[in-house]
Amino acid sequence: MSEESMSPEPSRFRSRRRTSASGVSGVRRSRAVVLSAAVAVVAVALTACGGTSKDDSEATSAGGSAATANPNAELKSDVRMAFLPKQLNNPYSDIETGGGKEALGELKGEYKLVGPNDASASSQVSYINTLIQQQQDVIAIAANDPNAVCPSLKQARDSGIKIVAFDSDASADCRDVFINQATAEGIGQTLVKMTSEQIGGEGEIAVLSATPNATNQNAWIDVMKTELAKPENSKIKLVKIAYGNDDDQTSFQQTQGLLQSYPNLKAIVSPTTVGIAAAARYVSTSSYKDKVVITGLGTPNQMRQYVNDGTVKQFALWNPADIGYLAAYAGVALASGQITGAEGETFQAGRLGKYTIGAKGEIVLGLPTIFDSTNIGDFDF
Repeated sequence: MSEESMSPEPSRFRSRRRTSASGVSGVRRSRAVVLSAAVAVVAVALTACGGTSKDDSEATSAGGSAATANPNAELKSDVRMAFLPKQLNNPYSDIETGGGKEALGELKGEYKLVGPNDASASSQVSYINTLIQQQQDVIAIAANDPNAVCPSLKQARDSGIKIVAFDSDASADCRDVFINQATAEGIGQTLVKMTSEQIGGEGEIAVLSATPNATNQNAWIDVMKTELAKPENSKIKLVKIAYGNDDDQTSFQQTQGLLQSYPNLKAIVSPTTVGIAAAARYVSTSSYKDKVVITGLGTPNQMRQYVNDGTVKQFALWNPADIGYLAAYAGVALASGQITGAEGETFQAGRLGKYTIGAKGEIVLGLPTIFDSTNIGDFDF
């Protein structure tokens, strides 16, 4: 296993580095031509011998290239898979890629970590080009920009490299599959469920969101509204949606305003990591502690002190380690021919179990993880 970057990585991800070069070699192109010809001959021979089963039928991947999946194919060992997060030395990304390293260890593959120190739109392109030259089998990328990386990812696919987008998608026509943290429905439903349980199924609640035009926040809030309209939640009333602009001080002030404006408020639900931390900080030293529920989406490290002091009982977020873990298993399944990225294909992902590929190559990790005093000590991100 090896890792490569332009700056020091955390010690737990540090291992032997490989030497990089630039450009796609003529040998690589020649090898691709010969291999393509050989595959074509074998495909014709197999067609002449008989038909195919439903599981082995030809499928089209998210990127539009025709391929044949064999769900019974043996998983390859020594698969060379490189992880390219948005940026290095980001605690959240470190946990994600660490999950990929864990999975490749189980699969006896070769792990590589590369990436920029800034999350600009085009900062990942040069790394993709180098990985092509190094003839990786799989590239897993959390795209900083879905379109800026596309030309290089398409070159990678043309050279036979499988592309797994994770956490942040690239355009569907330049990757094979996308590992999504959770659906908007799953997040919205979890937020309402946590809130309802903590307020006893009735009372006034408010939402502290990021910005008024935040696409993901608005999608989650829309699901929350749908859930709150159900008969079982009829006693819960959403009185206000406030916006902290994902700014700590603004979110802190909005929390104060909500509590003063709505004296009967039972809970503030913040589906943004900045907002929930600011709300918890305000309530932790106020008379509202133990009276108003603070919940939403946050990271264990930022919320730990508020869980430990009793300000926050529950909050949620997907487990980033599982995102990287699932990405690695999907990448090896692609490289082994078990899947192509077509909707309906299935594969096993180690300790996470069986997954089915959805529309446009999307693979959803699952419902968010709920954190509380019983498990928050098990996580470090």
